[in-house]
Amino acid sequence: MKDIKEILLGRRSVRRYERQPIEEEKLNFIYEAIRNTPTSYNGQQFSVVAVTDQSIKEQLYEIMGQKQVKTSAVFLVFCLDFHQLDIAAQSKGIDFPDFQNSLNGYTVGVVDAALAMHSAEVAAESLGLGCCSIGYARTADPQKTSDILGLPEKVGIVCGLAIGYPRETPDLKPKRPVNIVVHKEKYSDDKTIVDELNEYDELVKKYNQERCGDKTCNDWVGHILDYHRHEKEKHIEDYLKKRSVDIKL
Repeated sequence: MKDIKEILLGRRSVRRYERQPIEEEKLNFIYEAIRNTPTSYNGQQFSVVAVTDQSIKEQLYEIMGQKQVKTSAVFLVFCLDFHQLDIAAQSKGIDFPDFQNSLNGYTVGVVDAALAMHSAEVAAESLGLGCCSIGYARTADPQKTSDILGLPEKVGIVCGLAIGYPRETPDLKPKRPVNIVVHKEKYSDDKTIVDELNEYDELVKKYNQERCGDKTCNDWVGHILDYHRHEKEKHIEDYLKKRSVDIKL
């Protein structure tokens, strides 16, 4: 197994995989790591759908358009899940408070699911596997994805994770400097942050122009803001309402 320093500091998004299934004992280890994820007050407001059937992965690829969905050995879809607690409450005759309809409730479900995905990623990479998280699982056509996966009400997609034996070792992407990620004692002043981010913006642009594989001229600030503008058009709120997750501010 890889040591934890190598896993966390050498993490890369792997998008090309060998045509090799993951052994059952390794999958079970990943699933156990997911199950043991820390969650808010042990509420465990998440579930995961593990897809190994190639025909289903192909259907999901048609929706998401990212090849790693269909070429991975397993594609995990992480969801916020209040359905299980709801039906357990019904079985005991306990009133269900629709916590998922509050901003705090939705946040709890998303955080639980995100922590579970991180558990899966660390476990998989410790075994020498490669991973790629896919946020597009939440935005491409989440209702169609939910129908394919048979998700009940009060269950909503948060993110996907492709896992497989890596067929590539991508360059390590530059990240923001630690002194503006971790603020000591109090938040850093704006001048320090802007100066650091301008340098980082140039570093990202240089990386994208020189990296292995497809090259671009993308910077960091402009590229991320374009992504935000695009994602605002997805109207995820409408999807969540259909899932009986109607966030009320």
